[in-house]
Amino acid sequence: MSRTDRASRVIAAPPATVYGALLDRESLETWLPPDGMRGRVERWDPRPGGGFRMVLTYLDSTDSPGKTSEATDVVDVGFTDLVSPERVVQRAVFEADDPSYAGIMTMTWHLAAVGDGTEVTVTATDVPPGIDQADHEAGIASSLANLASYVEAAG
Repeated sequence: MSRTDRASRVIAAPPATVYGALLDRESLETWLPPDGMRGRVERWDPRPGGGFRMVLTYLDSTDSPGKTSEATDVVDVGFTDLVSPERVVQRAVFEADDPSYAGIMTMTWHLAAVGDGTEVTVTATDVPPGIDQADHEAGIASSLANLASYVEAAG
């Protein structure tokens, strides 16, 4: 059964600035990890057909056991569509022994100009059933808040 999770936020920066933060390794490491995590990009190839591998580490894994190990989530992300400055489509695969995290989740980042800012809508489709929907949507919202802080501070 396919599931879709969503979150959106208006960010006080133009679409080109937001798009740039989606395709910059250092900025991605800074803003993508949701609250309670830190991230490290191990591989980086920002082009259609390329992608990245990110290791997300829980700062406290007591209540949030990782998918890959006790304290980590490792995800391989491929870029399937890059349309500047409107859309980034990624295919994400979690490294996990638990079959409830198996499969390919598609993450679509849609950027739309609104006034002086950008409405960023993230739609995750084919979300593995092991990922709690409320937690996932809160995590996406947290990443969007981090993205807003990152690009608005740089602006």
